[in-house]
Amino acid sequence: MAGGGEQHERDLELMQRVARNDEKAVAELYDRFGSLVFRMAFQSLPSRAEADDAVQEVFVRLWKTAARYDPTRAALVTWVMLISRRHLVDKLRRSKARIRATSLDNAPSVGPVAPELDLSRMEQDERFVTLVHRIQTLPELQRTVVTRAYLGGQTLRQIGEELNTPLGTIKSALSRALVRLRERAGEEVTA
Repeated sequence: MAGGGEQHERDLELMQRVARNDEKAVAELYDRFGSLVFRMAFQSLPSRAEADDAVQEVFVRLWKTAARYDPTRAALVTWVMLISRRHLVDKLRRSKARIRATSLDNAPSVGPVAPELDLSRMEQDERFVTLVHRIQTLPELQRTVVTRAYLGGQTLRQIGEELNTPLGTIKSALSRALVRLRERAGEEVTA
């Protein structure tokens, strides 16, 4: 799709400006993805203050790695989500390690943390990465609608207005995308 290529070019140009410390570009990046990153952080971390801190840390990481962004490997929203997810997982692991160390210092009789909890988190991370890869294989409009609706929290009407696309087209794209994602998940289960 021509529109997808143009969006990739705009995203690359934005990240190149971010890499050059262009304050307007950093503000634009935050305006586009700040609420998405905050939602991810707020759902993962125990307090709003920690979520706010995580958002700042994620955007610093995005700024520091902006020069490495490659639109041929991932859409910008996917790249932002993956960096956010990695940062949040690292943050949770660090806090868990501090809690364990404190617990061992204060209460030597406390046993080890159940290994199934760590395994569950790893399985969730793997499923998330798998889902992101599946989303990446969708046609441009379907990928954009799924990402913005489910990961960005936008309504279908908002997406249609931003993309200057009729609401019916947005609904159809979402429906087709969900069918494709279910089919691909089923193919992997039977394989």
